[in-house]
Amino acid sequence: MHMKAIFAFVSALAFALLGPLLAPGFGGYDPSLFPIPQDNAPIVPAGYAFAIWGVIYAWLVISGGFGLFKRADAEDWDPMRWPLIASLVIGTPWLAVAMVSPLWATVLIFAMLGLALLAMDRAPVSDPRWARAPVSLYAGWLTAASFASLGILAAGHGVIFGQVGWALICLVGAFVVALIGHKMRQDAPLYPLGTAWALIAIVVRNWGTHWVVACVAAFGAVILLILSANSARRVVI
Repeated sequence: MHMKAIFAFVSALAFALLGPLLAPGFGGYDPSLFPIPQDNAPIVPAGYAFAIWGVIYAWLVISGGFGLFKRADAEDWDPMRWPLIASLVIGTPWLAVAMVSPLWATVLIFAMLGLALLAMDRAPVSDPRWARAPVSLYAGWLTAASFASLGILAAGHGVIFGQVGWALICLVGAFVVALIGHKMRQDAPLYPLGTAWALIAIVVRNWGTHWVVACVAAFGAVILLILSANSARRVVI
């Protein structure tokens, strides 16, 4: 277990520090990487929302450190470690990959999401602030981010629907996955909150331009905020 705890801490550090260093100044997919340039894609949250990464990075590192120095031999921490390590290892080069290949970046971010959901499902009930909470917030944001990546990729390659069509499809996809994730861990209020944070930022981005996208995102955000609040009433974050 000590080795898993070490790997979990190191992978969190690499994800938080090395990842951004590999792609300084990354501000989203380069529109020129697509046959149909994706400027101002409606599925992308408003820029302020990405500040959540600072919280996610810091909390995952703190969680890894707590797990290493305080819970290295804790049996209830052990099941979540391998899927979390795998998600963070895949995520470390993600920004660098996204700068050159949106296709591979989309594949990778869905892999990150699947593994993060598995880690959340296996997170211990004990030490909620240091295990379940950071992992669930990470998974919640990835739920929205993965479908945003898919929407940009599909619209950028002219797959049947345009930007608005793919934005609506991916909003529904993210919402459905968020409901499934919430069902998996109803004691993890930060999971639906993380997804709702992104959906609110999509509302902000599309308010006054793409009303249908804004309204669908707002509906999803309200439902997820209600689920998050109900969970928070029953458990300690």
